[in-house]
Amino acid sequence: MLWISLETKSAEVLAIATIAALLPQTLLGPVAGVYVDRWNRKWTIIGADSFVALCSAILALLFYLNMAEVWYVYLALALRSIGSAFHSPAMQSSVPLLAPEKELTRIAAVNQTLQSICNIGGPALGAILIMSFNMSFVIMLDVIGALIACIALLFVHIPNPEQEEEEKAAGVIQEMKEGFFAIRNNHKFMWVMLVEVLVTFFVMPIVALFPLMTLVHFNGNAYQVSLIEVVYGSGMFLGGILLGIRPPKIKKIILINGTYIIMGLCLAICGLLPANGFLYFAILNAIIGLSMPYYFSPFVALMQMQFHPSVLGRVYSVSLSASLIPSMIGLLSTGLLADYVGIANVFAIGGTAILIIGISSLFNRSIMTIEDK
Repeated sequence: MLWISLETKSAEVLAIATIAALLPQTLLGPVAGVYVDRWNRKWTIIGADSFVALCSAILALLFYLNMAEVWYVYLALALRSIGSAFHSPAMQSSVPLLAPEKELTRIAAVNQTLQSICNIGGPALGAILIMSFNMSFVIMLDVIGALIACIALLFVHIPNPEQEEEEKAAGVIQEMKEGFFAIRNNHKFMWVMLVEVLVTFFVMPIVALFPLMTLVHFNGNAYQVSLIEVVYGSGMFLGGILLGIRPPKIKKIILINGTYIIMGLCLAICGLLPANGFLYFAILNAIIGLSMPYYFSPFVALMQMQFHPSVLGRVYSVSLSASLIPSMIGLLSTGLLADYVGIANVFAIGGTAILIIGISSLFNRSIMTIEDK
């Protein structure tokens, strides 16, 4: 994404690249969830990561041969997304099989902390390497990382949930329906998921435009782009550690809605900053990053608590697809909109919408009582 931003400086191109990275995962999600619940989850994760590494290696070769064009990057992102369609639900649905229910929020917080380390180190290292080496070398680091991850996973035992005989005999379409029905029959979680989908619809396009907000609105450079990512990742890192050490003794749904409100307010303020307000932009990003684990971790824990592990792969895939489909519509329209009305205005509009959604959710009884016995 950083390479595309530096090469084109176009919100539309960046939005298309983000859609390429998400669309296959979105469309394959419900089907992938069926096979995640059928297959050995450990080998599903290893297979998905190996496929992603292969796609990166091919892209690295194209850069080495000076044959890489933007549309090659689109294709590589789309192929990598296929691997993610299997990796994410396999990983998330394995957690309840390895940890007790009372620790699920903490486990999600630990995962969020690990992700934030990637967000801190990845962009900073990426910006330095892009300026110092060719892209083939930079991308090969991704291949090496995937191989290390697969080898490490060989030494981990992940149990698989037992399936009834009728589940084993069911067809793919029937099992896909079971994932949809599981969510539909859980009325309260369906409302929580609907709100999450609405928030993602506005958040995803804004996150994709962060590099251009720095480059265009604040007249920044590649190092400032990476600085924003590092600040955001540092906030996530600190928030994940705090949540992992001492989770607040309040309902998970309150943490989720509270994060929506904080995130929406900060994004709206970002859109109102003048061109010389980069310092305030960085501070607001740190606050957003700090609050993110207090949304994502409780949401994942709620999902893991609401559904049986044997159907969780399908539920997670359906939930992910439901979030990404509308967000890609927002990505495409926002990419076009930002080139005409200005990136800062997109931040202001999207942040205000998220703020309203977060406040409104506090008055929805079905959402606020989801944790009642």
